[in-house]
Amino acid sequence: DIIRGKDLYLGDQQEKAKLENNLKNIFAKIHSEVTKTNGKNWQTLQERYKRDAPDFYQLREDWWDANRREVWKAITCGAGESDKYFRPTCGGGTTPTPNKCRCAINDVPTYFDYVPQYLRW
Repeated sequence: DIIRGKDLYLGDQQEKAKLENNLKNIFAKIHSEVTKTNGKNWQTLQERYKRDAPDFYQLREDWWDANRREVWKAITCGAGESDKYFRPTCGGGTTPTPNKCRCAINDVPTYFDYVPQYLRW
C-alpha cells in the first residue's frame, strides 16, 4: 500500500509527508531511467508514463506488480521451515503454505495487497 500510494497511514502527518516525498524521489529516478531514449522499449514506456509525474502512481503499480514476489520472499526469509500462513491460500485458497509462509511455486500466498486496507481489518 505504501509503495502503491494507497496506504491509509493514520500516524504522524509529517512522517507521512516525508515518506511520500522520499517515494516520489525514488520513483522519479526510476521514471527517468525507464524512459531514457536509449533504453529498451523507451517509446512505449514514455507513452505509458507521460502523465505519471509527480506522484508516479502507474509506475508504482507496475513496480509492485513486477516485484511483489521478491518483496514477499524478503519479508519471509527469516520464517522457519515449518512456519505457515494463517490460513490456506495456495492453489486458489485450497492448500496451506507448505514452508516459510510460501506457496510451492514461491508465489505470494495472498492478494490482500489488492484488497482495500479498510476491508482487511
